[in-house]
Amino acid sequence: MPPSETSLLPPETEEGLAVVRKPIAHDSARLHVQGAATYVDDIREPDGTLHLAVGLATAARGRLVALDLDPVRAAPGVVRVLTAADIPGKNDVSPAFGDDPMFADAEVSFHGQVLFAVVATTRDAARRAARLARIEIAAERPMVTTDDALAENATVLPDYAFGRGDLEGGLAEAPRYLEGRFRIGGQEHFYLEGQAALAVPGEAGDILVHSSTQDPTEIQHVVARVLGCPDAFVTVETRRMGGGFGGKESQASQWAAMSALAARVTGRPCKIRLDRDDDFILTGKRHDFRADWRVGFDTQGRILAYDVALNARCGYSVDLSLGVVDRAMFHAANAYYLPAVAIRSKRLKTNTVSNTAFRGFGGPQGMIVIERVMDAIARETGRDPLDVRKASFYAPGRDVTPYGMTVEETDTLNAIVECLEHTSDYRARRAAIADFNRTSPYLKKGLALTPVQFGISFTLIHLNQAGALVHVYQDGSIHLNHGGTEMGQGLFVKVAQVVAEEFGVPIEWVRITATNTAKVPNASPTAASSGSDLNGMAAQIAARAIKQRMIDFAAANFGVGADKIVFRDGLVLIGNEAMAFADLAKKCRLGRVQLSAAGYYKTPVIHWDRATATGRPFLYFAYGAACSEVLIDTLTGEMRVTRVDVLHDVGKSLNPAIDMGQIEGGFVQGMGWLTTEELVFDAEGVLRSHAPSTYKIPVASDVPADFRVGLYPGANRQATIYRSKAVGEPPLMLAISVFCAVLDAIHAIAPGRQVRLDAPATPEAILMAIEAMKAE
Repeated sequence: MPPSETSLLPPETEEGLAVVRKPIAHDSARLHVQGAATYVDDIREPDGTLHLAVGLATAARGRLVALDLDPVRAAPGVVRVLTAADIPGKNDVSPAFGDDPMFADAEVSFHGQVLFAVVATTRDAARRAARLARIEIAAERPMVTTDDALAENATVLPDYAFGRGDLEGGLAEAPRYLEGRFRIGGQEHFYLEGQAALAVPGEAGDILVHSSTQDPTEIQHVVARVLGCPDAFVTVETRRMGGGFGGKESQASQWAAMSALAARVTGRPCKIRLDRDDDFILTGKRHDFRADWRVGFDTQGRILAYDVALNARCGYSVDLSLGVVDRAMFHAANAYYLPAVAIRSKRLKTNTVSNTAFRGFGGPQGMIVIERVMDAIARETGRDPLDVRKASFYAPGRDVTPYGMTVEETDTLNAIVECLEHTSDYRARRAAIADFNRTSPYLKKGLALTPVQFGISFTLIHLNQAGALVHVYQDGSIHLNHGGTEMGQGLFVKVAQVVAEEFGVPIEWVRITATNTAKVPNASPTAASSGSDLNGMAAQIAARAIKQRMIDFAAANFGVGADKIVFRDGLVLIGNEAMAFADLAKKCRLGRVQLSAAGYYKTPVIHWDRATATGRPFLYFAYGAACSEVLIDTLTGEMRVTRVDVLHDVGKSLNPAIDMGQIEGGFVQGMGWLTTEELVFDAEGVLRSHAPSTYKIPVASDVPADFRVGLYPGANRQATIYRSKAVGEPPLMLAISVFCAVLDAIHAIAPGRQVRLDAPATPEAILMAIEAMKAE
């Protein structure tokens, strides 16, 4: 293990904590590696369970002329065929704007859009029957790309912009000027567990839905909307997901509602699990962007004026594009002060599946544009790209973002970058790489060190709330439930650590339970990297309420002051006496003390007025930096990441082992987005890369052999749970350093010239960029 990795871990004995800050294993780790963890498809099916398969549109845009389902109904094993006509409530599974039909009725808006669902005795029978439909669509020319949508000025929402200063004057007066266009590809979530739901009908209209979702409350609400019943009739439960990454925030609703409708009309349990190819085709991706930019800067590379137009392909409906593109705009400056700036956006409508949340929620797209600009400035000035970046960092007096929020921790990022510059041996390696490139005609190396400044909070302010339910039983065991969901990220174990710490008991005494809308209502999605911040605080509040009651009871019954009662090591120290926690719990029960509490937390300070573009949308920023080295073959375009150094700010870590895993996994996922994962739609709007054979996510051999990750030993200056910081999304953007390192390697072919390279930097893209450099 590199020295930086161990020396930067928070001390395990800090503050006398017994459970929090410990590198405790994920609560389901053993089940994961044994293949024994229960996902939706593993739940024992109730007797008589039926299975669903979907029938898909064969064109990307047009009018549905005819849909003959008689052959489907006559197929073996078919019990029912569902269409829009069978929906008792609203044919709408959208999160907000009413523009996502569960079943397309008259108009077809993207290739593969669901037209009907087959309910059959087996999954195989349902899938075979779905292929028998006779579908006639009067096809029209689809809008597929951002360029198509811009040509027709087709948008799903009005344009939005914010900024400050005299942009045009700043650009005109700047000593240096550049402009360019940068295309950023989308990304498939590729969660290991696909979209799945199991609906079980109950009595008097009740229904229980097991869903692989990041947002059980949203599922509850959408299912009730489709069925035309109150939310209280619907209970949604999620024990875990096999990955989510944002793809199960809003996109799980359609499949849950479909299974619930089937259960309602048949009176039998109904289940759906999408085939991997269908999952690719039917679910949204990370938004791809076309960014058009202009920048004015001085001779040292410091930015004086910056103008960027973020044109996002949203797909056929809004979905979550309002917030996704807003967050791209919030992060369009990354860690840089921009004196004069205009950040503009278009949410473009295309005849493709609606894009949705993906780890970073637009932030990575906004951030990589300005990092691409920084590299262009460095090539123009001849300065080291790191020095160009540092020249524009936020600093005292230069600490206000383009949306008016003051950056309170300008020193944190500077400290992280300075530390990483030293521990990664950046300067010496850059000199060595320059020597290598001068003598190597075909292999070229590149090096880049890039920063991350990522805002933490939902920018839709009302989502910044959470609830938790804690019970202490008379034997001392503890039941924990909260509104957060577990998708492998370690949220459940972190919140359990908080509760165990509060009661002074081993974590094994805390029983983690499935997220359930009947236990904690009106929860927010587990997204925006806020799961631990929100649910950890709610659980702590609930645990403290119970603990205070126990303290009050002990103080009254043992004649000691409340300040003399301490919970520690499974004991309760009452003055000079010690009692087992379980014994006090039993006494409290006999003394009629309530040992159950609901905790509620809402994030303080934050506010945002979108109309005036003013406020404080984030409670704090998470910081990090990464230094990546790559090797490219100029004859083939092949690329390998040879070394990565990361230093990341997680505040005071709740669980260093979990946080390290999130940083490593997020980095590799970001690396995939920017180097190997390419979504290809043809001119007819058909997704051609819809399986592992054509869509390449990183594999074990892509992980850098020399991968050094350290946790920056800081503390959150905001009063978050144990002064920790969010870690789910920010590490993904550390991988921008890989893309910038590729640019650096290509630049070695013709120093001083600008490199034309879009993301992802696939071998083909790298080779074309190299050939273009050679041709010039």
